[in-house]
Amino acid sequence: MGNRFTVVDLFAGAGGLSEGFFRTGYRYISHIEMDRYASMTLETREVYHALKTNGMEDVYYSYILGEISREELLSEGGRFVDSDTIIRAEISEENEKALIKRIREKMRSCNLKKVDIIIGGPPCQPYSIVGRGRNSEKMKKDPRNYLYRHYLSFIKHFRPHVFVFENVPGIKSARNGQIYRDFLSRAEKLGYRVKDKTLDARDFFVLQKRQRVIFIGWREEYNLEYPAFTPIEHDYTVSCLLDDLPPLNPREGTESPQEFLCPPSEYLRKSGIRTKKDILIQHRARGHNERDREIYRYVITVWNTERRRVRYDELPEHLKTHRNRKSFEDRFKVVAPDLKYAQSITAHISKDGHYYIHPDNKQARSITVREAARIQSFPDNYKFEGPRTSQYTQIGNAVPPLMAERIACEIKKMLGEI
Repeated sequence: MGNRFTVVDLFAGAGGLSEGFFRTGYRYISHIEMDRYASMTLETREVYHALKTNGMEDVYYSYILGEISREELLSEGGRFVDSDTIIRAEISEENEKALIKRIREKMRSCNLKKVDIIIGGPPCQPYSIVGRGRNSEKMKKDPRNYLYRHYLSFIKHFRPHVFVFENVPGIKSARNGQIYRDFLSRAEKLGYRVKDKTLDARDFFVLQKRQRVIFIGWREEYNLEYPAFTPIEHDYTVSCLLDDLPPLNPREGTESPQEFLCPPSEYLRKSGIRTKKDILIQHRARGHNERDREIYRYVITVWNTERRRVRYDELPEHLKTHRNRKSFEDRFKVVAPDLKYAQSITAHISKDGHYYIHPDNKQARSITVREAARIQSFPDNYKFEGPRTSQYTQIGNAVPPLMAERIACEIKKMLGEI
């Protein structure tokens, strides 16, 4: 226990980035996340890892099967989990000092002398190029623009050896690059060398095209370099994620356990997304009106026959209900099964599924929570707490766990060189 590197996790979300560090053996001091349901998901996942480490993984699967309640799960796992690890709170000007004090008290109670690494990334919406395109003035005034300064306050106070800060590529151009430059300048004044690269999840064995800027900073006295992430080559396609799941019509399926349709694909086994123990949950289709289903069938047919995306303006006239037919022309998009990667899963999937249409014409629906989670590389045993809308949001905001795991491994090598 004492030799494990310690982590503080800020803006933790549902734990995509956290999962990579869990898997790599780090010890968490605290996770801070303001959203109720994301915090619950993270708490459930923390208990899963604790039970697995102590040879009691079957208790977790009893919860997945509905044999025990969440309260019973937390009670069983509580024997192996430090209290107060997950802090449900907003990181703000008003409570920043209180949160730092709370983490210090936790460290004293666990006899921990230092924080080895701080990870996390504030909400990306203010930096999103799509978001700025919709309402640039609103985004300029969004107070979330400056949450990175709170992140740096924790760096200043705890002086970790290394930090990992992640966000969308748009952070580099937000406010004409001012935020990007200010973040680097402030970090350097705190005594850190900082490098950043735009990394794509598809290079990390994730079947999704998803770019993220990953900043890695280390104390300036250390002779370290930004890790070299060599892309993982493969020939798997998105169909590997979908083919073992039972077909659903709109409103069919359930949150509860279901049977898989067939054994897992080689990709699912190699990636660890589905194991022999896993049980299918959270595979329930949302409802759609008949007009939307007709659109879905149209765009699926065009992809399958012509292998191209449909622009909104070329839909049959009776299917076009939006007056603005030029902006966001690709608002209806199939998750193409024959490509090596799907389009990026974003939090917008919680509002509608038009951008994430299942490729089967007979089903004519958007993807389920479990399908979205698989595209993000979440394992099938990852349970997302809360209502379905929140589950989609949690998945859309997350760092893919397979990507996070490789980052965590490289950070461990860096810490080993100190």
